[in-house]
Amino acid sequence: MTHRTASPSSRHEWLTVEEVCRELRVSRRAWDRWRANRTGPKAVRLAGNGPIRVRRDWLDSWIEGQERA
Repeated sequence: MTHRTASPSSRHEWLTVEEVCRELRVSRRAWDRWRANRTGPKAVRLAGNGPIRVRRDWLDSWIEGQERA
């Protein structure tokens, strides 16, 4: 997987689930399984019951961990 050099502000960019799935080239179903099994990247639901978002730096850290595994 290709790593991007991120500026400090882009590391804190909030990504949608769709953006994460597109970048990782996985289905939404795979994402949902990861969430259910707590094996995917860290994600939060904004405003308590709002949309799920993943911070860029969380995703990058998760990807690095997968490459080491």
